[in-house]
Amino acid sequence: MYELIRREGRAKRGVFHTVHGDIKTPVFMNVGTVAAIKGAVSTEDLEEIGCQVQLSNTYHLHVRTGDRLIRELGGLHRFMSWNRPILTDSGGFQVFSLAGLRRIKEEGVYFHSHIDGAKIFMGPEESMQIQSNLGSTIAMAFDECAPALADRSYVEDSVARTTRWLERCKKERARLNGLEGTVNPRQMLFGINQGAIFADIRIDHAKRISELDLDGYAIGGLAVGETHEEMYHILDETVPHLPAEKPTYLMGVGTPANILEGVERGVDFFDCVYPSRNGRHGHVYTNQGKLNLFNQKYEKDQRPIEEGCQCPACRRYTRAYIRHLLKAKEMLGMRLCVLHNLYFYNTMMAEIRDALDAGRFVSYKEEKLYGMSQGAVK
Repeated sequence: MYELIRREGRAKRGVFHTVHGDIKTPVFMNVGTVAAIKGAVSTEDLEEIGCQVQLSNTYHLHVRTGDRLIRELGGLHRFMSWNRPILTDSGGFQVFSLAGLRRIKEEGVYFHSHIDGAKIFMGPEESMQIQSNLGSTIAMAFDECAPALADRSYVEDSVARTTRWLERCKKERARLNGLEGTVNPRQMLFGINQGAIFADIRIDHAKRISELDLDGYAIGGLAVGETHEEMYHILDETVPHLPAEKPTYLMGVGTPANILEGVERGVDFFDCVYPSRNGRHGHVYTNQGKLNLFNQKYEKDQRPIEEGCQCPACRRYTRAYIRHLLKAKEMLGMRLCVLHNLYFYNTMMAEIRDALDAGRFVSYKEEKLYGMSQGAVK
């Protein structure tokens, strides 16, 4: 159940109550594709850096290690020793990202595994069954993420099929939750709005899926080739047609600036691989902009990544040492950068919630964007 606490313009401050604990929103979900954050980040680390929700990938866990084995071992929470909420995406994004390895039909999608080439079929029922085996807190509906710049006729057909798939997901989700021995019989379901960059298709789809009275609603198919301005326009047009009393999730987004813009437009949930991916390459976020620790100017720099930061990296280690680790290809360097970036994102979300509580989100957003626009710290 979603509890809307206050609004500032279209920005929402809320709490999402789940069987695995409350989620304070707006929230950034830390991406653990195969039940782990890339960069040697442990469950204890996630707790320490303020992670509220971990996100895992249905398709990847299905092909390795296997959802049935994870069910046998007690479900995803027990498997990875994480007792807070988990959201599992549906495998629908792989319909987009594995375009060369799949065929889309009304019944579902035929894949070839990116690991060994094995044939895989996944439709709405199969996606729900896999996510039920995983026992996640929130399951995502199976959809097609159409390319952002696809032609109108393709997008119309794709969205219509995604709607039919969503209805099948809802029916299957209810059936699975009612079975004896289900890992999480209170698993929630979020539907996904699609429509590429066609505002009228997006709006019509938002209205249609809102009628299904789901636990939450996501906006998919953005940050896949369109400009930031196009993305913000679609949010401006679409979000008002999704239920304000339910959480809204912007999938796969994004940069700190994207998140601030999304919050202002009424988005509650975000996820993105940027903080972990950039960290693994020595790129770290600060309130004065990003810096690249591979740069030689940090060779003798005795300061932490960011003065005043309370992340595990900044509390103890210097830029010079972390740079040395990265240059030496020691895993610890990558790990420290990922921890710092995830801490930065989770802390920013806490600051956003505090600003909304105080009724000063707009001024906070302006200050944050101005600071980060100043370029890398010296």
